[in-house]
Amino acid sequence: MSGGPTEASVTDALRTVIDPELHKDLVTLGMVKNVQVHGGEVSLLVTLTTPACPLRETIERDVRAALAKVPGVTGVDLKFDASVPMGVRPQGKAPIEGVKNLIAVASGKGGVGKTTVAVNLAIALKNMGASVGLLDADVYGPNVPVMLGTAEQPKMLDEKTIIPVQAHGVKMISMGLLNPGDKPLVWRGPMLHSVMQQFLRNVRWGQLDYLIADLPPGTGDVQLSLIQTVAVSGAVVVTTPSVVALADVRKAIEMFRQVHVDILGVVENMSYFGCPHCGGKIDVFGHGEGQEMAAKFEIPFLGEIEIDPKIRIGGDTGKPVASLGPDAPGAKSIYAMARQVAARISVVNLSAPAPVVQIL
Repeated sequence: MSGGPTEASVTDALRTVIDPELHKDLVTLGMVKNVQVHGGEVSLLVTLTTPACPLRETIERDVRAALAKVPGVTGVDLKFDASVPMGVRPQGKAPIEGVKNLIAVASGKGGVGKTTVAVNLAIALKNMGASVGLLDADVYGPNVPVMLGTAEQPKMLDEKTIIPVQAHGVKMISMGLLNPGDKPLVWRGPMLHSVMQQFLRNVRWGQLDYLIADLPPGTGDVQLSLIQTVAVSGAVVVTTPSVVALADVRKAIEMFRQVHVDILGVVENMSYFGCPHCGGKIDVFGHGEGQEMAAKFEIPFLGEIEIDPKIRIGGDTGKPVASLGPDAPGAKSIYAMARQVAARISVVNLSAPAPVVQIL
């Protein structure tokens, strides 16, 4: 009479399950936890590298298929949780206390919906289970408070420590909260550097999986101040399909490459308009050029976001479309994009040569 399954035989079977993004087996990646065997019943926990994992169903299918091949297994109790790895910290760049990953959202020019992408990305990641903050680094045009529907003033814990505002479950800081109204900021580079340092160092962010930084358009002082002083896990570059936008986004890509920041990928915003009558797609600004440019620069394409009045209305009313859930009209493409961003962060972090250290 042959023996039943053992923890060793189960673990060996799981070594055949390859993470589709990281291209290593789950056991080597340390994703398999709490393997227990009781007769023919197997229970285990798989720890994903992000709660927004786009390939969870694939991993579950492959785990169950692998265990079904182990002699004597009659049932599998498979549970999931997630632990986001910390981004690699280049030498000379101090981390932001409590923040595992800083994601820069950038564009070559204004008007492409960069802030809309940043706000909805933050909310989508939060709604999928991550702890998220949003830093409005567009000091001259701070639109994040309007899109999140808040004018609450941040509180001071002491003379140096700022408590961020919370909206839709996302922690947020913005010059728009500190300088409300129509008064413009007429600042030179050194003052911009100072306020960026305060937002990065003096805000009590707490424990965050992702801090999204909505950068101003272009390649100016704010971008350099951020990149030169803190470790940026990666950059998301937003464009529209128009030729003018694409011409400028190339410069943004080259900037990040010159300062050695990983480019997580390109998002093509306002990619198409879905006709409410015939259901067809209307290419208002062209279509597909963002994906072609990503292929040309050999960087990932993170997805298309359509032109949908609900996305615009959500931003104008302080109720971003991502806050309505992944199945809401106009939100599906945003959640798909957010899952790709989270997956890319995991790939960048776990493919880095330096060891990944978790915050305890």
